[in-house]
Amino acid sequence: MSEGELRRGDVLLCQARPLSNVEIEATELAASAEIQIKMLPCRVSRMEKVAHDVMVLNLKLPASQRFDYLAGQYIDIIMRDGRRRSFSMANRPQPGQELELHVRHVPNGYFSSRVFDSMKEKDLLRFQGPFGTFFLREDSDRPAILVAGGTGLAPIKALLEQALHNAVPRTFHLFWGVRQRRDLYFHDLVQALAEAHDNVTYTPVLSETDASGEWSGESGFVHEAVLRHYDDLSSHEVYACGPPVMIDAAREQFIPRGLDPERLFYDSFESAVDD
Repeated sequence: MSEGELRRGDVLLCQARPLSNVEIEATELAASAEIQIKMLPCRVSRMEKVAHDVMVLNLKLPASQRFDYLAGQYIDIIMRDGRRRSFSMANRPQPGQELELHVRHVPNGYFSSRVFDSMKEKDLLRFQGPFGTFFLREDSDRPAILVAGGTGLAPIKALLEQALHNAVPRTFHLFWGVRQRRDLYFHDLVQALAEAHDNVTYTPVLSETDASGEWSGESGFVHEAVLRHYDDLSSHEVYACGPPVMIDAAREQFIPRGLDPERLFYDSFESAVDD
């Protein structure tokens, strides 16, 4: 658990031991409960290095297998020694379509180093899924603020594509935070998506800018850019995906601006490193 979660008094119910009688109130998510978790083989059909440290993998599933998921969910890639690495699908679900994953190269990362150094198209992989409760709540018509950090864009992209495909009657404002301009690996794609739909706004944010003055957009931390655009979040929903520090900052600063804690949905990306 993160320091922010500990300060708030959050607990992991799968680990905590009650010292007295307790009553647990749980929200049931019918949408995800209907989807079957499967273990499936797949083949790497395409690899594209879209940034110096980001590889897009396309995975082809067996023609005889049906794999259902909700836009925003993730799978676990299972390696031969049993180790797992989690990646969100970056494309909306469609029958027979390949899965798109965004893999960031983590120094000494067991799986990501393999992707960048030795993996080839047609290699075989195995995965289990889908997992997660990060998906668009269709029972709401509130304006949605989408906050992505780095490759946290992946599930946000899938979620947004699905909403647009379904003609969901609400507005979406996507804030994508990265370090430098070169890290906006899908900038043109997201910008084109926003230009093609009146209900989509796109704001890229750089945390590191140089003195050249070439960047005229938002700078600083991505959650700060959200606060500069929205003084009052009481009527919005926020969907955030990125590193734990970004998620903690969003929770700590969005709620005082009026955001209902029950309207903050997030997926925290933590990088696994193996020596």
